Amino acid sequence: MLLVATPPLTDPHFDRTVVYLLEHTPDGAVGVVLNRPIDDHAPGELVAWSTLMSHPGTLFAGGPVDEAALIALARLQGPIDGAWSQVTDELGSIDLMLDPEEVASRVLDLRVFRGYSGWGPEQLDDELAEGAWMVLPAQLSDVFSPSPAALWRAVLRRQGGRLAWVANAPDDLSAN
Repeated sequence: MLLVATPPLTDPHFDRTVVYLLEHTPDGAVGVVLNRPIDDHAPGELVAWSTLMSHPGTLFAGGPVDEAALIALARLQGPIDGAWSQVTDELGSIDLMLDPEEVASRVLDLRVFRGYSGWGPEQLDDELAEGAWMVLPAQLSDVFSPSPAALWRAVLRRQGGRLAWVANAPDDLSAN
């Protein structure tokens, strides 16, 4: 599922974001922001992985929690035992401690996130009740969108009806 920020979300970390929800349990929730590329080169330990990263080929700000953590989501041509933890039928987390040459031939898409988005027990449920997020179905292509800056509007437009209309909301609502 996707968490799509409603405009305007007052937390600047999440304004106009699309979060891919990885886990939501009574203990909390974890996800990664799909539409915040970082204009930053891969750190030394990721240089070897950089050629496998999907366009735009950069790191993404996964969220404000533990910005030293790196999370890699990948679509592979068949699972690789010990290298890939399944998230959905076609999507998984790949172990960046591996030599990328061991898995390169099987990587179809790869996105690496610095940090993640996290919520404590019932925190996300409270934000959902307040209307801060829209919960919408995810498509695999959302995770690897070649146009991350346009993702928020694209996800809303494909919903149709009133949600498609929200996609046209100006960045500054006072200008409406």
